[in-house]
Amino acid sequence: MNETPEKKVIRDTDEEAIRLAKTLIATARHGALATLPPDGDGYPAASRVQLSTDCDGAPVVLVSALSAHLGAMVDEPRTALLVGEPGKGDPLAHPRITLTTLAERIERGTDAHARIRRRHLARHPKAKLYVDFGDFAFFRLAIRSASLNGGFGKAYNLTADDLALSGDIEGVAAIEHGAVAHMNADHAEAIALYAERLGRQNPGGWQLLTLDSEGMDLGDGDRRTRIFYPEPLADTAQLRTVLKQMADTARAMGDSDR
Repeated sequence: MNETPEKKVIRDTDEEAIRLAKTLIATARHGALATLPPDGDGYPAASRVQLSTDCDGAPVVLVSALSAHLGAMVDEPRTALLVGEPGKGDPLAHPRITLTTLAERIERGTDAHARIRRRHLARHPKAKLYVDFGDFAFFRLAIRSASLNGGFGKAYNLTADDLALSGDIEGVAAIEHGAVAHMNADHAEAIALYAERLGRQNPGGWQLLTLDSEGMDLGDGDRRTRIFYPEPLADTAQLRTVLKQMADTARAMGDSDR
């Protein structure tokens, strides 16, 4: 009697899976954060948190001292984060990713805090009402590993290296603020083309929120889309040329290709 071959549950990680995982993290407006409270008798606690990302793609959360998870992350940095919008229909049919992470508090007055604050407010402008209160703090979640469910039958295990951005991360971070402000002030047409043609999104008031060495994140109200460059930026001098080339590509696509 022939035995039925065991079905492989976890797929081999490929570029498509990595790009989906990075997109889920970059476009998430919120997520479910699991922590280990010191008074929880070893049991985890989960809470919804507001999300953004640092310039290297690491998730960032803004939390209040009134929340149990702030103290929990200080005492025990081992955490987990689930992101992925459920969308219409069966919520289990939509992609999502669970990250195992180490939480690191970002101290006020540092360059890292200024950068993270600016990037977070670009994604959550209403947070300006409370971001500078003394009892609020940013935590950066360094990714250790990840489990990606890309939809029915599409499960992957990813490493920190899989999700790490490549290219000139620090160089792009240094010019990001000026580049974003310039694009939003002077190149609204290009931003709309990126979103509608390259991102296949419906028209709206799209703005450039943040950019990094691998791509850019656009927003229109609560909508988000991630647009990757053709290749990671090896040098910041490439940014202007790449953005122009992408706008030209989007124009050439035409409405018939959307």
